[in-house]
Amino acid sequence: MPTLSRRGSFLTAGLVAALALWASAAPTVVYPLYASQWVLTTATTTAVFAVYPLVLVVTLMVFGNLSDSIGRRITILIGLGLLFAGSMAFAVAPDLTWVFVGRALMGAGVGFALSPATAAMVEFARDSTRASSATTAATAGGLTLATLVGGALVQYAPEPLHLTFWVLAIVTALGIGLAWFLPRHTVDPTAQRWRPRRPMIPQDRRVLFAAGSLGVSAAYSLGAIYLALGAQIARDLVGSPNVLLDGAVIALSAVSIGVVAVLGRAIPAKTALVVGPLLASVGLAALVVAGLQHSLIAFLVSSIIGGAGYSLMFAGGLGLVTAGAPVHHRAMVLSAAYVIAYVLQAVTAFGLGLLVTSTGLQRAIEIGSPAVLLLGFAALVLTRLPRPPATIATDSRPWLLERTHP
Repeated sequence: MPTLSRRGSFLTAGLVAALALWASAAPTVVYPLYASQWVLTTATTTAVFAVYPLVLVVTLMVFGNLSDSIGRRITILIGLGLLFAGSMAFAVAPDLTWVFVGRALMGAGVGFALSPATAAMVEFARDSTRASSATTAATAGGLTLATLVGGALVQYAPEPLHLTFWVLAIVTALGIGLAWFLPRHTVDPTAQRWRPRRPMIPQDRRVLFAAGSLGVSAAYSLGAIYLALGAQIARDLVGSPNVLLDGAVIALSAVSIGVVAVLGRAIPAKTALVVGPLLASVGLAALVVAGLQHSLIAFLVSSIIGGAGYSLMFAGGLGLVTAGAPVHHRAMVLSAAYVIAYVLQAVTAFGLGLLVTSTGLQRAIEIGSPAVLLLGFAALVLTRLPRPPATIATDSRPWLLERTHP
């Protein structure tokens, strides 16, 4: 069977990462419609958002190392198949139950697909810095498509609750067609039969792994504010009446993520984790001002600067994790980092929903923003800690003896 070239495989893996974030953000501009047509509280709509990372986390914990044993290609195909099923559930959803089912299927699909896609990008690029910036740009592209395409279809096309998910299903089907021709990836020749395994991080890499995981977590939690509440902020606090305009403002954040990822690809991971939280602080401060002043300009500034902060925290965090990941267990280590990030994203999303219901939207932003920033600054502090000396592995497996420093 013919296979894709190295570059084609790299781009296909990037498409899979983009689809993962498109699926994550696809319901963003539809949440207000669900709330109005089905008479839902904000806690319920954010629970729909939170189901995705919760199911994703369980999938990562059980199957996070699967592609290290059976290969990247087949694991990606399983994930894309589940993403397609989740998109179809949304596309035909007659009530909230189908929405929860679709969201759970999407979470499982991303749980299978995202880690092997990220690992494949590292392997096809042979450069963790380039791979982390490219992954950041790809996920930003997925977010942009979700909010722009979704906003346009909800505002101007028929079937606003469903059509955007038909489009996602079609694109996912095209992704399955491309992923079919990925190379059958080499796996660890010493690997035993697959079973769930606890990630094994060499002692001298654990501080960097923790810093990187918190950086990705801070980015995802920041994203939860915009994805779970962005459309409602635009409508209720800023006063925007146009869903496409709301989607475009949220998409500006994703565009900023992609642009900064490309322009800042040479920035060292540790430096990115210093600058990222600072920019996130400015972006969230502008979001608070946007709500207090009902200012679309402040919301625009928040999206752009917050997106830049997200980009640096995500790329810097991912760079530290991938640089220290053992080669034949890269997907397992990446899955561990994503588990931490998605758990904290789910807690952030659901916590924000409860705060909105009990205290109001503006107050929820004012309370939630500092909590998100704590994650970013915790990552910053960890990057400043001295690393323990490299340890001599006593295990006979060769991957434990590798030393790949950022």
